[in-house]
Amino acid sequence: MAGSTFGELFRVTNFGESHGPAIGCVIDGCPPGLALSEADIQPELDRRRPGTSRHVTQRNEPDAVEILSGVHEGLTTGTPIALLIRNTDQRSKDYGNLLDTFRPGHADYTYWRKYGHRDPRGGGRSSARLTAPMVAAGAVAKKWLRERHGTTFTGWMSALGPIEIPFEDAAQIPLNPFYAPNGGIVAQLEAHMDQLRRAGDSCGARIEVRAQGVPVGLGEPLFDKLDADIAYAMMGINAVKGVEIGDGFGVVAQRGSEHGDGLMPDGFASNHAGGVLGGISTGQDLVVRLAIKPTSSIRVPKPSIDRAGAPTVIETLGRHDPCVGIRATPIAEAMLALVVMDHVLRHRAQCGDVQLPLPPLAAQAPSS
Repeated sequence: MAGSTFGELFRVTNFGESHGPAIGCVIDGCPPGLALSEADIQPELDRRRPGTSRHVTQRNEPDAVEILSGVHEGLTTGTPIALLIRNTDQRSKDYGNLLDTFRPGHADYTYWRKYGHRDPRGGGRSSARLTAPMVAAGAVAKKWLRERHGTTFTGWMSALGPIEIPFEDAAQIPLNPFYAPNGGIVAQLEAHMDQLRRAGDSCGARIEVRAQGVPVGLGEPLFDKLDADIAYAMMGINAVKGVEIGDGFGVVAQRGSEHGDGLMPDGFASNHAGGVLGGISTGQDLVVRLAIKPTSSIRVPKPSIDRAGAPTVIETLGRHDPCVGIRATPIAEAMLALVVMDHVLRHRAQCGDVQLPLPPLAAQAPSS
């Protein structure tokens, strides 16, 4: 199967199925000398893993990561790093009724049309479970970027279904299961999710993720622009149907006099562009938003067909997230980290010796 490898110099190859014995990835291109252990990766997997609240799938996977290669005496060697996550709580019988039918909105039909054969257990390769290895790889990228460049990544949920979540305090993000930066709205979010679960239905979400301390100069014209690669990465996340960089679709109503970010000796006046100009990073925060569709696996009966083309009605059993966006924040952070990591290595390879007399502008000018 093509399409399982992400990145150029920092390459991540993803393998496994939702209900197979294990999932994992191989990272090729990680620089040598990075202190790395399972303890550096596990906290990120714990943020993403299922069964952490009543609002997500109750599949109970520990998502314990094992480093199989690429690390010796606690340091990366520069050789491929193999990461393994064993599946321990499969319930494949829940998917017995899907062998000859197709869930509306899911990849069942397209996988069958493309390959002529598919694994219906939990969606196989199309399952969001395959985001776990990318989160593990992203943890490696995050650590290297933080230590070498001071780059950090922060994500949060900014909308759950019809409910807008105003940003109030980043300290609230890890304190609730929604990654909401607003503690006062959590009860409303919980009530909405409880109502959806009782109805057997689902909803979408909007996630925002930012990278701070990004080196200037990342990205390559014409078709390897940094923002193009960010959009490509984010659209590779399960259920993502839209990506915005900076002000995104808000630019439609703006004028050029408003949108252009002024440059001053002490920094940029604003960041409508989201940290990218001409496909190249400005050194400002990268600002990315994702629109995530409602979960396709729901108990509400929906019309479908079987493999013979006969009409039928499908009701999905099993354990599913009523909103896949609830666990998407660490995934979005990881994918953004992988893009930045890859571009840092690509920039270093070609332009590492470039020196200019003017230092990079500050991310944003101080408020007057």
